[in-house]
Amino acid sequence: MGAGGVLLFTLAVATQAGQTGKSTENAAPNGLVVVITSKPESQSLDLGPVSNSHMSGVDLQIHWNEIEPVEGQLNWSKVDALFDAAQSAHRWVQLSIYPGFFTPDWALEGVKTDVFTIQYGPYMGRAQRLPMPWDALYLNHWFAFLKKVSERYGKLPAFKMIAADGPTSVSPEFTLPNAPAEFRQWQNDGYRPSKYVGAWRQVFQFYAAEFPNQYISLSVGGGLSINEQGKIDPGEHQRTKQAVVEQGIALVGRRFALELDDVHAGQGARQPNSQLEDQFVIGYNGRVITGFQMKTSAKYASKGMGAEGEPPLALRKSIDFAMERNSAGQHVNYLEFYAPDVLADEMQADLEYAASLFAQ
Repeated sequence: MGAGGVLLFTLAVATQAGQTGKSTENAAPNGLVVVITSKPESQSLDLGPVSNSHMSGVDLQIHWNEIEPVEGQLNWSKVDALFDAAQSAHRWVQLSIYPGFFTPDWALEGVKTDVFTIQYGPYMGRAQRLPMPWDALYLNHWFAFLKKVSERYGKLPAFKMIAADGPTSVSPEFTLPNAPAEFRQWQNDGYRPSKYVGAWRQVFQFYAAEFPNQYISLSVGGGLSINEQGKIDPGEHQRTKQAVVEQGIALVGRRFALELDDVHAGQGARQPNSQLEDQFVIGYNGRVITGFQMKTSAKYASKGMGAEGEPPLALRKSIDFAMERNSAGQHVNYLEFYAPDVLADEMQADLEYAASLFAQ
């Protein structure tokens, strides 16, 4: 880009920043974030939580097949509405767009797929076609769609972060169906750690180049317990997880963010001798941008969040759990909450408390 192009870009950013009241350019993601989940059956989003005074950002979760059900025919209405609301309320935006199980049918034509069971979320238990994470045609379709996302929103100052996605299944978490019977499917499909890590390498390279103004978040998951020889190997999951994360840091640099979307203080939290995903992320505090998303809404699942029958206490305990500092004295950069908790009157004191921890 020549000097004139740089000047025009700078003026555009300055104009947009003036419209929103302040510039978020170059500032790292920080503070409390509300998760807005798009429901495909609904024509609009409930954007009320965006204006909550304790929130600094908003994370939109939406399926690729909802935006582009037909190739080249894109419905941006929900995303546009989200950005309008966020910019009016001076909130920064993270986009979490799900391919994997939610890839449009047209983008699966000619792509190697297999049928697996969706392992969690609102569609848990449904049998669905899943593209192989490393399939070149699938990734090329995904990248072509992401270019359109970048063209439409990439220069908006409010657009601070996008979830790295592609070699995934049900969400931005880099997880794959892993029930015991499904390991045989993956072996037959030719899964190898090198293929999986290689697909993530392409994703990080693409996002780093195509979204130069955004932070790139990776939600913690891991590979399968299948080694390079196609044999079951329990240690491979952790090795692959580490390889993907370190590769993201190397390729994205200071704009890399590591996130865990399963934080709670309920039963099973930090059991001895378990693989502690939250501790894995906490270990990176201060080294890269880090964030936690609550496992679910404390309003509707207080037992799972740590205090059965007492939603505010469950949320408070989960906040304290998430804000643990590591040995260097650093806590995560942001916390994400589901909309029901952000809307609930009884949760406002706990959200104010959480916001105060970042103000310190």
